[in-house]
Amino acid sequence: MTPGDGEGGADDTKLGTLASDTRSVLQRVTLGAFIFTPFVALLAAIPIAWGWGLSWLDLVLGIAFYFIGCHGITIGFHRHFTHGAFKAKRALRVAMAIAGSLALEGPVIRWVADHRKHHKFSDRDGDPHSPWRYGETLPALIKGLWWAHMGWMLDKERTDQRKYAPDLIKDKALRLVSRQFLLWVGVSLLLPPLIAGLVTWSWWGALSAFFWASLVRVSLLHHTTWAINSICHAVGRRPFKSRDRSGNVWWLAVLSCGESWHNLHHADPTCARHGVLKGQIDSSARVISWFERWGWVHDVRWPSAERIDAKRAVASS
Repeated sequence: MTPGDGEGGADDTKLGTLASDTRSVLQRVTLGAFIFTPFVALLAAIPIAWGWGLSWLDLVLGIAFYFIGCHGITIGFHRHFTHGAFKAKRALRVAMAIAGSLALEGPVIRWVADHRKHHKFSDRDGDPHSPWRYGETLPALIKGLWWAHMGWMLDKERTDQRKYAPDLIKDKALRLVSRQFLLWVGVSLLLPPLIAGLVTWSWWGALSAFFWASLVRVSLLHHTTWAINSICHAVGRRPFKSRDRSGNVWWLAVLSCGESWHNLHHADPTCARHGVLKGQIDSSARVISWFERWGWVHDVRWPSAERIDAKRAVASS
């Protein structure tokens, strides 16, 4: 990156905006290992559960860290930092940036830059991860789904953070959180086994928690998030008008913390609630409402009946 980030011309790399806008071969190999190692654990989860089982402690730790990371992504990285669906007090902004980092989906500034670019070019040329990248035939869509789900992250080129996230680059606290991403990786992976080891006072308890509450948990959250990029842009109901192919996929709603009501999100990106129709579970919106009640957030962009009706498609598909 060139010098200058809006804070007195300091070097972007030192300020934690994640180095250059291209990936070296070594970086791509490292990232591939980072993606696929938890995935191997996820594939091994069923036979291991069948043979050795998993403890209630593993389950509790896995669920707790899953939803901390998931809501850090959905509420913090996505609805707040990317789209400004609400304003938050300083301490909560930092807490959300750290919580989202525990999902191990990359530093907050990098994540936000990628997602803002996605919205600018959604399902068109320039979209970092559209499943329609290669065309509309079945073979092209299969290839595109792979690209949208995982392949795009291994590409050499990366989004220009100075162009798509200049506001976050100017925030010293967020630069620090981004720069310390490897620290959050360590916390996310090592804290569950540390807790389990202390509770059970055994190495086996720590190892079991590392498998279930660290590796399996991270992989499940990764693939749930990535499914929003791939599956939710290929299938699903589209009751609202949008300029792309975003759809609602109900069976991902709980695991995605409400993100899979994706059609409304692309129809109205700054809305704080994605599940706006009756029966649509959106735990992220519920947590935001708690934050608002406690005085931690304000200027929340809640949907009104008029706002929803204005976004409706002529006919649902």
